[in-house]
Amino acid sequence: MSIENIVKDIEKKYQQLGENPETYLKGLLQAKPITYWDYIQVDTLLSLQKTRTDYKDEVIFVMYHQVTELVLNMMVHELKQLVEEDLSEAIWIDKINRLNRYTAMLITSFDVMRSGMNYDDYNTFRATLAPASGFQSATFRYIEIYCTRIENLINEAGKKRISSNPTVEEMFENIYWIDAGLDRKTGNKSLTLRLFEEKYLESFITLAKKVKGNTIEEKVKKFKNPSAELLQKLKEFDDLYNIKWPLVHLETAQHYLDSKGENKAATGGSEWKKYLHPKYQQRKFFPEIWTKEEILNWGNE
Repeated sequence: MSIENIVKDIEKKYQQLGENPETYLKGLLQAKPITYWDYIQVDTLLSLQKTRTDYKDEVIFVMYHQVTELVLNMMVHELKQLVEEDLSEAIWIDKINRLNRYTAMLITSFDVMRSGMNYDDYNTFRATLAPASGFQSATFRYIEIYCTRIENLINEAGKKRISSNPTVEEMFENIYWIDAGLDRKTGNKSLTLRLFEEKYLESFITLAKKVKGNTIEEKVKKFKNPSAELLQKLKEFDDLYNIKWPLVHLETAQHYLDSKGENKAATGGSEWKKYLHPKYQQRKFFPEIWTKEEILNWGNE
């Protein structure tokens, strides 16, 4: 394309916006060249590692979780498009493939947690992190809400407690993750859970109401004849996110908290073995695409 045609297209673009093209063309003359460090905001990004101790490997712990949050947000970026837009099955397959790659990254990255920190240093500096906990990752919860009906995020014990026609608010009172911080005998909530709910619960409820009827699970049902490829990709995502990733997390927690038979408590105070193991929570995004046998053996690998 010639320079003249490019200029004409620029003029047309801003005229359609009701703007004066000359103003924007003059602005281009004064604009600085973009650099990698400015575009990626490298200086800002590398200034965000605020540790609480002088242990060298604590900064690894912080950066690992920041990378995790970025990857989770990449997943939210894909899920929002699937939920909010009407897309072809080909695009669905492409985006589910992306979700699978992102989840695979999360799984393999746990090597940083397991083998990338000094064992004794970690078990010392982690005490300064209470009551903070990975349990408090809101991005993780947003992904769950985008993917499936809230009913699928309530374990068997929770389903026995809810009414026959529960409100969204009642379902969140019985959602699986609350068991990590609620003593149902006393009704007391841990500080970890209280702080988490104070900051995010309203946004969770708002999102759940917004996507009701249009979660990934429900939109797939609207395909007249979903292909075997799409269903297989969805099963792969369910398996990676709700079985393999929790199991790797559990193995890493066991390495630091239980490898010497000490059974240390989680910083958030949860009963972490039952909370992390998929066979206890039985969390599935797409339960209807799994066979009875597969559901029966969920998390037993």
